[in-house]
Amino acid sequence: MRLPLRYRRWLLCCLVLLAPGLAYPAWRHFYPVMSAPDWQYRVVQTDIARVSALALDTQGRLYISQEFANGEGTILKQNSDGSLETVLHGLSKPDGLASYGDGVAVSQESGQLSLLLLQGDKVEPLFASDNVEGIASDGHYLYFIEDKQRGRLRRYDPSTAQVVTLREGLEEGEGVTVCADGRLFYTEKKKGWIKQWQASGEDTLVQAGLNQPGFLLCSADGLWISEDSTHMARLLLLDPRGQLQVILQHLRSAQTLIAVAPGRYLLAEQGRQRILELKHRPHGI
Repeated sequence: MRLPLRYRRWLLCCLVLLAPGLAYPAWRHFYPVMSAPDWQYRVVQTDIARVSALALDTQGRLYISQEFANGEGTILKQNSDGSLETVLHGLSKPDGLASYGDGVAVSQESGQLSLLLLQGDKVEPLFASDNVEGIASDGHYLYFIEDKQRGRLRRYDPSTAQVVTLREGLEEGEGVTVCADGRLFYTEKKKGWIKQWQASGEDTLVQAGLNQPGFLLCSADGLWISEDSTHMARLLLLDPRGQLQVILQHLRSAQTLIAVAPGRYLLAEQGRQRILELKHRPHGI
């Protein structure tokens, strides 16, 4: 049955009006990642559902977490041929990994679950924890942050097995990193800011107005910040001069960034189920 002309015109007008609204979400979803002129990236792993945390052990082996809840989370290890194997399962939102001692520390964000130490094919609980997301180590202490209302920034001392609270009353603490010179930074995702912890006095506001800042990494290049936003997320670098640079943009749920060599990094992009390699591009290339 052919529609009368007036109805066809009405339908065409509706489509014209709706097209911009439909095009914008599609553009956000499919627009490719863009890098700053001095950096380049490539895809090195694909089809890793809920990819979240990355870490290298002392042997240089890459570990990857899959952030599934309800005991369905896993830790994968990358073999020398690039294949992945499951080395730990039964986790609930394993959202933090960090090289620690001779193994890899593993956090679980979903409830009161132990923070674990994975060494080869063995796993042991280190201490009781509560909704822990980001973890980082300075080679001795293990720092971790709780992703919940009135969460805490805490520190574990392996020589005494004691956990001390460095800061409390945080809103959705996500990332934590410690620099080689001892500076300690953390994020509060809901507030969109990064702070530097101070042993005495109020913590220093380092950067505000961010779009769901999640992971942090302190490296020789500066302080890296990934945004855990479903669309239009960025990978940012606060360089040693204090200038905030956009290194990657149009990411989808950027997660952990780790350094694998000077000027070379791996980034987990959860929204596209993949891992990117990011490299500094020398001037003139």
